[in-house]
Amino acid sequence: MSGFDIAALVVAALVIFVIFAGVKTVPQGYNYTVERFQKYTRTLHPGLTIIVPFIDQIGRKINVMEQVLDIPSQEVISRDNATVLVDGVAFYQVVDAAQASYEVTNLERAIMALTMTNIRSVLGSMDLDHILSQRDEINTRLLHVVDAAAGPWGVKVTRIEIKDITPPADLVASMGRQMKAEREKRASILVAEGAKQAQILEAEGRKEAAFRDAEARERSAQAEATATSLVSDAVSKGDVAALNYFIAQKYVDALKAMAASPNQKTFVLPYEATALLGSLGGIAEIARDTFSGGAAATPAARTAGRSRPGVPSAGSAVPPGPESV
Repeated sequence: MSGFDIAALVVAALVIFVIFAGVKTVPQGYNYTVERFQKYTRTLHPGLTIIVPFIDQIGRKINVMEQVLDIPSQEVISRDNATVLVDGVAFYQVVDAAQASYEVTNLERAIMALTMTNIRSVLGSMDLDHILSQRDEINTRLLHVVDAAAGPWGVKVTRIEIKDITPPADLVASMGRQMKAEREKRASILVAEGAKQAQILEAEGRKEAAFRDAEARERSAQAEATATSLVSDAVSKGDVAALNYFIAQKYVDALKAMAASPNQKTFVLPYEATALLGSLGGIAEIARDTFSGGAAATPAARTAGRSRPGVPSAGSAVPPGPESV
């Protein structure tokens, strides 16, 4: 092989080397920084790109996809001096490769330290009950603070979540006893309220029943007074049949009451009770007069009504007598 051939091969190899040195391929999801004499010049985006060989070189290869960062557990003292163990997770994405490369030395470590510090600050300003119940508020406050602090680094913090909040074992036992006592208190209050409502309803029922009984007695008394007044008016006008009917009705009610007694086997009627028969006879005579259109009763019937000894006629009042049994 001649010297010319060797020189041609060397030139061809050099050209190929220069081409490979100047052509760069950036994969999807990454950004490359270009440095010229150790100074940042531009950023290469995904795809095929050409740089100046031997003068420009690739500085940093930055992942611009969203990444997750585990926050290790740490002890946090709350505002009411309760110690809890807290860990979390943070999601971030590089939006400016140059700032992420040259504004901070170790991006992941910086974000982790910033998040842990703000977790202590945010949770330290809350009471334990607030920490355990307001996790969404804690996440929102942490995201706002950490994202604002990481902005100059070309990073967008998209989400911060508190995974576990673990109080000490003795504090958990105390919280369990407190919850049990609170539930027992609520149960006692509910039972007392139920008993109170029951007593109120029972009293209202007694009140309503007493009112209805009083109203019934009042109406019964009014009816009795009306009946007595009508009988008095009839007697004053000379109509003793109404009086006989009134007295006969009282006799009948008294006999019904004696007969309805469960332990009453026999009872003796007084002599004056025979006057009831006369009253009944007078009532029958009034009924016959009424249904016959006001015609006078036959003399035989009237004679039969007066001929019985000891029985008063329909037109005479019944003499009062004892009603004892």
